[in-house]
Amino acid sequence: MSILRTAVIGLFAAMMLTSSPGIAQERIKVIATFSILADLVKNVGGDRVDVAPIVAAGSDAHVYAPTPADARKVAEARLVFINGLGFEGWLDRLVKASGSKAAVVLATKGIKVRKTGGGHDHGHKNDHGHNVDPHAWQSVGNVKVYVANIRDALAAADPAGAASYQADAAAYQAKLDALEAEVRGAVAKIPAARRKIITNHDAFGYFEAAYGVKFIAPQGVATDAEPSAREVARIITQIKRQKIPAVFLENVSDPRLMQRIAKETGAKIGGTLYSDALTETNGPVPTYIDLIRHNLTTLVGALTS
Repeated sequence: MSILRTAVIGLFAAMMLTSSPGIAQERIKVIATFSILADLVKNVGGDRVDVAPIVAAGSDAHVYAPTPADARKVAEARLVFINGLGFEGWLDRLVKASGSKAAVVLATKGIKVRKTGGGHDHGHKNDHGHNVDPHAWQSVGNVKVYVANIRDALAAADPAGAASYQADAAAYQAKLDALEAEVRGAVAKIPAARRKIITNHDAFGYFEAAYGVKFIAPQGVATDAEPSAREVARIITQIKRQKIPAVFLENVSDPRLMQRIAKETGAKIGGTLYSDALTETNGPVPTYIDLIRHNLTTLVGALTS
C-alpha cells in the first residue's frame, strides 16, 4: 500500500508542476500605451506579467486613433501603464469607452518635466495647462524613475510577486547604469562645436539636457503640427550660419522635410534616429536599450566623421 500511495502522490505532484493552464492564468494582464513603455514593463514584470502595447511598434502615438480592439484590451487589463504629460491625448476617451476599472499607472511620476514654449507644442499640456515635453524616456536617468514606478505598481497589484519585481527591476537598473555611462563616454568623443543637429520634431530635449547634444527641430514636441514656411526658413538660415554638420530622419516622421532641408543647406543626412517607437523584434531597435545604443552610434558616426 505504501508503494502505491507513494506512486499516486508522485503522479499528482508531477501533474501539478506541468499544469501550464494554471500557470498561464496567474499572469497579470497589463497594457502599456506604446511600445517603449511596454518594453520597460516587460523587463520589470518578467514571467509574471502579460504585457501588450496599445500603439504597436513602428507606429506614432501622437496621431494614433484607438480601435474597438484596443478598448477590449483595456477592458481586460488589470493595470494600464501610461507615459502621461499629454503624450496620449486619446487615452481618456479610450478608457471611458472600454468601461475598464483597471488602475492607471503614471510611469513618469516624480520626473523633472521639461517645459516648452508655445508654437508647435499643440497637444502636450500637463494638468495645469502648461506646454510640456512628454519624451522623458530619451534620458536614461529618467527611465530609472519609470522602472521604479513600474516596480512599485506591479508589487501593489501582485504582492506575492513583490520580491520578483524588485529583483528584476534591480537587474534592469544595473543595465541602465551601464548604458548611461556608455552614452556619456561616447558623447564626450564628439567635438563640442559639432554637437548640434537637426531632427524632424522636438523629441530629444531630455537627451539634450542630460548629455549636451543640441537638437534643433522645425516641428515642436508633437508630430501633428506642420511647421510654417517661416520656421523652416529660419532653420535653414541657422544651419548655414552655424555650419551644423548633419540632419537626421526619425522613424515616426515623414522624411521629406528633412530631405528638403538637407538639399538646401548642404548638410548631410546622418541617418535615422528612433524617437517615439521601437521596431518589431527583427528590426534594429526591438528594445529600449537597443534604441538608445542605435541613436548613439548614429549620432557619433555622423558628428565625428
